[in-house]
Amino acid sequence: MVVGIRYFFYLGAIFLTFILGAIFFICSHHWIDFSILEHYNPGRPSILLDDEGKEWTRFQLDRREPIPLERMPAHLVHAFIAAEDWNFFNHRGISYKGIIRSTLVNIYHGRKVQGASTITQQLVKLLFFDSQKTFSRKLKEQLYAILIEQQFTKEQILETYLNHVYFGCGIYGVQAAAQRFWSKQVDELTADQAASLAAVIRNPAQYCPLLCPLSCEQRRNVILYNMAKLGFITNDEHHECKAVALQINEEKEKVLAPHLKEALRQFLEDLVGKVTLYTGGLTIQTSLNQKAQQAAEQAFNNQCVQLQEKLTKDVDGGLIALDVKTGAIKALVGGFDFVRSKFNRAMQARRQIGSIFKPLVYAAAIEAGMNFADTEIDEPLEIVQDNKPWSPNNYNMKFNGQVTLAYALSHSSNIVTIKTLLKIGVEKIIDLAKRCHLHGPFYPYPSLALGCVDATLKETAGMFNVFANNGVYVEPHCIKWVKSQWGTKIWKYSPVKERVLASHVSDQVANVLELGLQRVRKWFANEWIDSQAISKTGTTNDSRTCWYLGSTPEVTTAVYIGCDDNRSLGKNVYPLRTAFPIWLKFNRAVPALTKTFSYDPSLREVLIDEHTGRLAWFKNDEAISILV
Repeated sequence: MVVGIRYFFYLGAIFLTFILGAIFFICSHHWIDFSILEHYNPGRPSILLDDEGKEWTRFQLDRREPIPLERMPAHLVHAFIAAEDWNFFNHRGISYKGIIRSTLVNIYHGRKVQGASTITQQLVKLLFFDSQKTFSRKLKEQLYAILIEQQFTKEQILETYLNHVYFGCGIYGVQAAAQRFWSKQVDELTADQAASLAAVIRNPAQYCPLLCPLSCEQRRNVILYNMAKLGFITNDEHHECKAVALQINEEKEKVLAPHLKEALRQFLEDLVGKVTLYTGGLTIQTSLNQKAQQAAEQAFNNQCVQLQEKLTKDVDGGLIALDVKTGAIKALVGGFDFVRSKFNRAMQARRQIGSIFKPLVYAAAIEAGMNFADTEIDEPLEIVQDNKPWSPNNYNMKFNGQVTLAYALSHSSNIVTIKTLLKIGVEKIIDLAKRCHLHGPFYPYPSLALGCVDATLKETAGMFNVFANNGVYVEPHCIKWVKSQWGTKIWKYSPVKERVLASHVSDQVANVLELGLQRVRKWFANEWIDSQAISKTGTTNDSRTCWYLGSTPEVTTAVYIGCDDNRSLGKNVYPLRTAFPIWLKFNRAVPALTKTFSYDPSLREVLIDEHTGRLAWFKNDEAISILV
């Protein structure tokens, strides 16, 4: 019954289209003004400024001089006809055969899977309409298509269309696309390359070879099949072209912070629209520091090269550096090779965070009235979880007997952290994690103490920054404001800033996180940074992800290293050998001007025995200084 109603509806639409087409055809006195093409103005690029007010990149159209149809190879024209409009040279602007064919296909599938727009209709959309899909706009589009067909030759329509069609990434026209993708003039394109261009226009976001090369190649092969079916190429040429790889150019120039630029593009297109972003002459003030970004990319890429050679795996990861007080992103690395993968591992990859979750457990314990001088027994433990026994262990497979909570956090003890969670209750820890803007999901089990929760690098940096910022959460962000070409501020960032921990609580945790770094500092004494720092390592099961989060008084930097398929990095692979060197080299390259943390003045420093928690009378190997 439903199929019958749908079939009746589509037949009615076809009949209505025929009637309207006849009416529109009579209106041949109406004339479309194409002078807009003669006076085309590509607009002004939008400029992105760094934190010093200097340009670091821009968004602009990649549109070169129009190319006459005579310079375009026949197989280029054939590729677009095979891709978009088989009956182009026979219809009068609207393809009734195409409408009937697509209607039947859509009825068969029960949804819209095929359109019926001719190349002429697509040109109308390019020149006169936005992307809004309404019935009245569709009728106008059909009218304009019929009138254009009366006013211009097929060759003029094709030439105009091919010089204005959009290929994604700000690229308009076949000449610009040919030069960007293959560094060729349009008349030098091969048949497989022509089919690749035709593959893009159905959905540039899905088929642009710079963004989705595999999807582009698959769509190209469909078009090559159509070209052979229509007699534009032979079967042998079809198979030869199908076997050719895309071989798209890499970036001509190395773009600073490419993953961040791509994230900003997506945000700004949603904010102001694609046309305004590329032609509206906007000024976008960002928080990026170019020196910090260059240092981040160098440290990250060099370490990835070494790890890939040493571990014989496709190691990747991300880095993000935040201003401690404001949360402004100063540097961001979303992966090792932007050309190979546009996936932003700093902002999009959700991975289990492991031991970097532990500071939250101890912060919740301090909130609940415990003290870092309190003690717990580090010993074998068995917990029944979901009616199954669970026997966690410490990472070094050793137990240390009676230890203070300060010792447990600074040595990342699994057993004591789990016992602490059991003592104060998992609900308090989940509540604090949510206050620190981790999104979970959180499962109320003892294993949560060991970081059995997924998060992005951006989220973990924002969480850890709380301990460097005296208990205040600030949202990681990059854009401060956007101005129009006339200097009017059209958007301004509204800071997200909230106290999530009392300063005396967060500062006690920060102090212990600094204790844990002292041992590492001894190993790298000749290469150490010249300011205070707090940090925490994190390793997930089977060393699938290695984390290192650390803060100086000015910058919080989060790094993770792992494989995209989440396989193990191997045995004896730890954060201090993978992620930590990136953090250290980056912070050495951009030293903090402020050298010391400012702790809550109500806290006082005491010397305790790290095992018993009792006051120590003099400094020795087992005496540690904590804030209480």
